[in-house]
Amino acid sequence: MRITDLLKPESIVLGAQPANKQAAIDQLTELMAAAGNLSDKEQYKKDVLAREVQGTTGLGDGIATPHAKSAGVTAAGLAAMTVPAGMDFESMDGKPSRLFFEIAAPDSANDEHLAILSKLATMIMDPEFKEALIAAPTKEDFLKLINKKEAGEFVSHAAAEEAAPAPTADHIQILGVTSCPNGIAHTYMAAESIERTAKKLGLTVKVEKDGSSGAEDVLTAEEIAAADGIIVAADRNVPMNRFDGKRVVIAKVTDGINKPDELIDCALAGQAPVYHAAGGSAESEGAADVQGESLGRQIYKHLMNGVSHMLPFVVGGGILIAIAFLLDDYSIDPKNFGSNTPVAKFFKDIGGAAFGFMLPVLAGFISMSIADRPGLAVGFVGGALAGTTGSGFLGALLAGFVGGYVVNYLKKLTKGMPKTLEGVKPMLIYPFFGILAMGLIMLFIIAPPVSAINSWMIDTLKNMDPSARIFMGIIVGGMMAVDMGGPVNKAAYVTGTGLLASGEFHVMAAVMAGGMVPPIAIALCTTFFKNRFTESEQKAGITNYVMGLAFITEGAIPFAAGDPIRVIPACIAGSATAGALSMAFDCTLRAPHGGIFVVPTIGNPLMYLVAILIGAIVGCAILSVLKKPLQK
Repeated sequence: MRITDLLKPESIVLGAQPANKQAAIDQLTELMAAAGNLSDKEQYKKDVLAREVQGTTGLGDGIATPHAKSAGVTAAGLAAMTVPAGMDFESMDGKPSRLFFEIAAPDSANDEHLAILSKLATMIMDPEFKEALIAAPTKEDFLKLINKKEAGEFVSHAAAEEAAPAPTADHIQILGVTSCPNGIAHTYMAAESIERTAKKLGLTVKVEKDGSSGAEDVLTAEEIAAADGIIVAADRNVPMNRFDGKRVVIAKVTDGINKPDELIDCALAGQAPVYHAAGGSAESEGAADVQGESLGRQIYKHLMNGVSHMLPFVVGGGILIAIAFLLDDYSIDPKNFGSNTPVAKFFKDIGGAAFGFMLPVLAGFISMSIADRPGLAVGFVGGALAGTTGSGFLGALLAGFVGGYVVNYLKKLTKGMPKTLEGVKPMLIYPFFGILAMGLIMLFIIAPPVSAINSWMIDTLKNMDPSARIFMGIIVGGMMAVDMGGPVNKAAYVTGTGLLASGEFHVMAAVMAGGMVPPIAIALCTTFFKNRFTESEQKAGITNYVMGLAFITEGAIPFAAGDPIRVIPACIAGSATAGALSMAFDCTLRAPHGGIFVVPTIGNPLMYLVAILIGAIVGCAILSVLKKPLQK
């Protein structure tokens, strides 16, 4: 199979002039659909935009590669677009993008398709080839250039002048590992960029590509031991224990594409941090920090690792518990509400078992994110103690971070132990001393003040003045619409679920109301103010009714990404209104998810629906004022 088997003439446009990033993605997706590669165009576009939220695919140097693996793709394919005048695609280097390749891969994409897509990503890193494609006068010429390059018949002057020494098995100077979230394009482009730069410098180089179909060109232990410098340019976890004791430059995959010279210089200068496999993280012994990841970002990543593993237990268990209350008879025994009837008790017992894992899983996976696998048991115990001591969600969150750093400290203390005892560390030393330390810290340091704070917070919320409660609803409801699935949204959601575990149900209701409003508000606006939206946006608006009702706030992301200045403020206003009204109407929610499907379990369900509807109308009205009618 060749690249041109995936790139059809009908999926190419030359000399385009898209107005903005959203328009560029819309146009490329239409080309992809014209080639017959999509079964669900809107789903694919949503996945492409979700990938952009993770980090722009405007790679710099005039290249952009929007892409996604998606359930809306029937067959792997490519769409191409040239914009000779350039356009702002939020590129890494801030320069206009002029050559676009959109990549579509089905969830079940086979290795052959992925290999073809990765080959294209590598080819366009050649500057002369890129310029030749941008200057191609016809689609036929465009395809001929690709065939020529793939056959090895297009040789750039720069490539011909490179004097690259052949890597030798006994000493490869620069080793690298590249990986991106999808493992399709950026992985191979970063590898190509590092290899090309190293060869220009007269260095031997080998890069392991950790792509979607697995690792390629895997580094050997002998190569790692002999290397002068090691670079890991990755946006997802890659095997790191093999680099124990070596200086490793850790960077984002886009740095591998745009800053290979800086990474190589740092790797060879001996300024990179020394990686300790036992700790699962690099401990800095040098001045350079090319990773560029702040402490706040690291803490956020650890927290999200715990939250993402916790949510299935919270959602599944919470909805089952809510069903138990829906099916029970309160008059039988108010103190035993939720378990008075056999059917209700059935749902309550199962949901309670699942919900009971919430705190241990949260703490365990935060700790594991910090300290690798040895941190898991220590964090689990800390989370369990948070539940038994009454320190709740906040206590479990602290336990996760404490557990991870305690285990990392134990790894430092045992670093000098004989190699023959390495197997004893994870099986005996880390769990025994880690759990002991966690128990002491939780029972005597964390639990007393946090339990008191937790009790005070719950009592305050329960006894809060109505006006203050409404203000709380405004805050958490509005937060749900700020970034629609991002850190601010997650902060509000985590607050709601944390209070839910502590027996406070009003905040969770306001959070879900605020999260349901943005897609519904946009759907209403595309229905009643059609002249503000393109035809494709009007069609996408219909699906937002379903997403909003199902509490999938991310349905609003494509509209927010395309016009953030108008869409986001309107959605925040609508969500804040819904959150405030939910509090004012004294609505409660025991399930942390479910949208319209769990409304029957909500306290005061009719007024809850009224709150959401009013919030959506407010958001729709503001958006209709902010967005002007499109010019025909």
